[in-house]
Amino acid sequence: MRITISHSKGQQQMMQTVDRAFDDVFRGVVPGPLTISDQQKTWAGSVMRFSLIARMGFIKNPISGTVEVTERDITIDADLGMLGNLIPAREVQSNLETRLRKLLT
Repeated sequence: MRITISHSKGQQQMMQTVDRAFDDVFRGVVPGPLTISDQQKTWAGSVMRFSLIARMGFIKNPISGTVEVTERDITIDADLGMLGNLIPAREVQSNLETRLRKLLT
């Protein structure tokens, strides 16, 4: 899944915003009792690599990807793993994009 969001804050400021908002991005993206654990993130220049575990009941699903921040936009590439098969990808993408826009403003 790939999402690109435009911004006007400047690259450094947006990198700081992304770093702060990351912990809350995936919470509430899918309906139901989803818990997030084992979040990890590392920056290499303007690209953040991330991974986490999403749990729904007895299902434990790894999610990983990157967030690239440029002067004009943020591009999130995420592999939702099995979660993408359980919940319609369009719904997850739409919810995630809406949530990101709120967190990044």
